[in-house]
Amino acid sequence: MFGFHPRPSSFLFVHPCRYYSHNNDYLEICRCYKSIYEIPSVKENPALWIPVLRKICWYLVLSPHDPMQSSLLNSTLEDKNLSEIRHFWQLLKQLITMEVIQWTALWSTFKDEFENEKNMLGGSLGDKAAEDLRQRVIEHNILVVSKYYARITLARLAELLCLTFQEAEKHLSDMVVSKALVAKIDRPMGVVCFQTAKDSNDILNSWAMNLEKLLDLVEKSCHQIHKETMVHKAALKV
Repeated sequence: MFGFHPRPSSFLFVHPCRYYSHNNDYLEICRCYKSIYEIPSVKENPALWIPVLRKICWYLVLSPHDPMQSSLLNSTLEDKNLSEIRHFWQLLKQLITMEVIQWTALWSTFKDEFENEKNMLGGSLGDKAAEDLRQRVIEHNILVVSKYYARITLARLAELLCLTFQEAEKHLSDMVVSKALVAKIDRPMGVVCFQTAKDSNDILNSWAMNLEKLLDLVEKSCHQIHKETMVHKAALKV
């Protein structure tokens, strides 16, 4: 089912792969294959590790962006064995490059590889995985746009993403709801405002700093008022 003949030491991870495949939990499947890949008997044999590494790459690409996915993606890119399947290195590299990916160009390049990858998800990757791959590309592109724009019209966003107005708004809204992105949509104006996500410590530190500035301003104002009062009293005595 999984495209290679696992040795006894790898059977421990094959069953979890099957379990997670039922829910298309791509990241967990990827982690299972990563564990298989690290088995010495697998890593010493190119006939075994190449198909496993290919699957790691595909499942990484299919996984939604989050810290764990990003960490696995970067560690996989640093793997010297990836040079043996150079086109997969190029595929992963696109996902960490802050440039908009043209879906049609990517799909025309990797479509045959994608559809010929047997024994994944119970056969070829299938239509569901193809849809998820396009979804991942759209999410990547929205994150790229959010890095370069603080404010953008939905019409321009849709143009950059090669989507309809409604599709762009839906994908953006889904990312905001899932907290993959911080943004506000002004629907009457048709404008999106991207914001940088802040953790609680940053917010607290910012509040404390603003409070300190406020107290300094109050103190300076009190000194200035006191000074003006003294000058005014001196003028009255004269």
